[in-house]
Amino acid sequence: MDRDFLIVGGGIAGIAAGAALAALGSVELWEAEDAFAYHASGRSAALFDQSYGLAPVVALNRASRPAHEAGGWMSPRGLLLIGLAGEDAIFERDLAAMGLDELSANTARSMVPILAPTVARVALEREAFDLDTDAMIQAGLRAIREGGAARTSRRVDAISHIPGGWSVRAGSAEVTARHIVDAAGPWADAVAELAGIPPLGLTPMRRSIARLRAPGGHDVSAWPMMLGAGESWYAKPDAGALIVSPAEEAPTDPTDAFADDMTLAEGLERYQQAVTEPVTRPISTWAGLRTFTPDRCLAIGRGAVEGFWWCAGQGGYGFQTAPAASALLADLVARRAPMLDPATVAALDPGRFG
Repeated sequence: MDRDFLIVGGGIAGIAAGAALAALGSVELWEAEDAFAYHASGRSAALFDQSYGLAPVVALNRASRPAHEAGGWMSPRGLLLIGLAGEDAIFERDLAAMGLDELSANTARSMVPILAPTVARVALEREAFDLDTDAMIQAGLRAIREGGAARTSRRVDAISHIPGGWSVRAGSAEVTARHIVDAAGPWADAVAELAGIPPLGLTPMRRSIARLRAPGGHDVSAWPMMLGAGESWYAKPDAGALIVSPAEEAPTDPTDAFADDMTLAEGLERYQQAVTEPVTRPISTWAGLRTFTPDRCLAIGRGAVEGFWWCAGQGGYGFQTAPAASALLADLVARRAPMLDPATVAALDPGRFG
């Protein structure tokens, strides 16, 4: 065999998996595009919020935090949950689910001075942090390349199960490996089918984003991220500007996503209702795909055939869960007892989908 592990997919899921598995053998990482972290990983809101997601995702978040801190990837941001007049029921639901501390509107305006009089209720998540996603990507690639290789422009055409492992081809390139890890994001089901593995039923969801100039010329660098009640929109400081999203989840085929102008306009209008400064023409717009399993928890573990492993269904949690998700994969491959509790491991097992 050429390698111990072939990772298909060069976003944060595949890169983190490859870095964790590099301690167990030689790794080769294949990315279909001509750059790593091109799709969802290159279009992330880059926030670590420990309480974000269902219980198994929150467990991964908590287990990932020490690695984020040790890597120096976290910096304080904070998150304001914003409820407009008439949104009390939705706000109360989010308040309970996220375990936040409610603030007075005046206190919130001292943090974000453009909040409009329509803002009736506000809560603060203090334990929300920016993530240095580029530093995470580069650290993972370095770990892979120490004893292996990371290659772009490798769109997989064929996968064959051979004695002792797998043969994988992308154009004229071919490699054999003892194990294959499917971390192909929106394309993970298609990769599995090439290998003769039943798909999980993954659904890519489009999310559109606009980049706006700093509203009213304010210095937004210290502002927290803002989240509309019911996750109806969000806004986050980014390099002197503000990125605003309608936070939509529009099912789509695996693709290089583009922002939907009508959906984006609707989201910007929801944001506008919460602020005093008028929305200006976007500097730029884009979209990313957040790919979910049917139960919206990640799929980490063994596939239906020996030597095939899933690392898929990251949804909107890829970066914040990456350290613990990749550690779990390495534990399962090495047949070690995982650090995560058995209930969480079972909730992430791809076998739950039959």
